[in-house]
Amino acid sequence: MGLRINDTVPDFTAETDQGSISFHDWIGDSWAILFSHPKDFTPVCTTEFGAVAQLADEWAKRKTKVIGVSVDGVEEHKRWKSDIETAGGATPSFPIIADSDLAVSKAFDMLPAEAYLPDGRTPADTATVRSVFIISPEKKLQLTMTYPMSVGRNFAEVLRALDGLQKTYGVPLATPANWTAGQDVIVALSLDDAAAEAKYGTLNKALPYLRFAKDPA
Repeated sequence: MGLRINDTVPDFTAETDQGSISFHDWIGDSWAILFSHPKDFTPVCTTEFGAVAQLADEWAKRKTKVIGVSVDGVEEHKRWKSDIETAGGATPSFPIIADSDLAVSKAFDMLPAEAYLPDGRTPADTATVRSVFIISPEKKLQLTMTYPMSVGRNFAEVLRALDGLQKTYGVPLATPANWTAGQDVIVALSLDDAAAEAKYGTLNKALPYLRFAKDPA
């Protein structure tokens, strides 16, 4: 069975280029983003790790920890980080999980249980290990995105999605298409008009079931 939104994400112990971690303990009371890659020293993945490194201040503002996972070992990760810094122009200070036994990839349903690493493997052998998981402080999965190897991930969109999740988490709000921080939000139908206006002020009622309010930032 696949991992679904609001499921508790798997806990695991793994080695990273920064030492051993227990995943749930590592998350602590923060938001977390786990982003996965099918192999070190690959061109698209190198640019993606660089993009994550460039956004270090933005993750910190949102009290969000980021961690990579790649289907290679610790020593490869350490060497690869030099290339990531060269390509991205920023130091990748986040850890990278060494998933050479595929345990994390299988736990997060990115590979079938019978998957293995053949001799002379290429990234195509683990091509589906290209997902982003956004996880709440309660260790619940909030969002997933999966990309093919030929399309680089848009981490500005990951950041925008994180903003939307944090804005609406545990409150009767949602965000409309193309929303960015500061724009109007949608009030959930669990509140009637009177309750919605008491909580969020004047509503812009585009439709009886589509009611906008100012961002309660």
